[in-house]
Amino acid sequence: MNFNNMLSTQLVGAENTEVVVSKVTVPPNTTLPKHWHPGEEFAYILEGSLTLWQEGKEEEVYRQGEVGVVPYKQNHTISTQEEGVTVLVFRVHELGQPERTLMN
Repeated sequence: MNFNNMLSTQLVGAENTEVVVSKVTVPPNTTLPKHWHPGEEFAYILEGSLTLWQEGKEEEVYRQGEVGVVPYKQNHTISTQEEGVTVLVFRVHELGQPERTLMN
């Protein structure tokens, strides 16, 4: 997996909040560890496809050109099949908190 933070900056007018923009590439046949973020996550699929698992929800498949949303502190993971995926991720979260926390 290749995870490249392209931008991390505090939001003006939104105290203790920052935005992080990342380009994430996940190879074929990979499942990431289950985790959550201290904020909301918006993911635009640049290439390929992924399956998004969120605790308490049905799995969803996202393909190139589609956008998915993961709510605040929602336990989730993604998996890929034969083609892998490249995603542009925008996260708005609590300033100074870890970007992700693994589930136990």
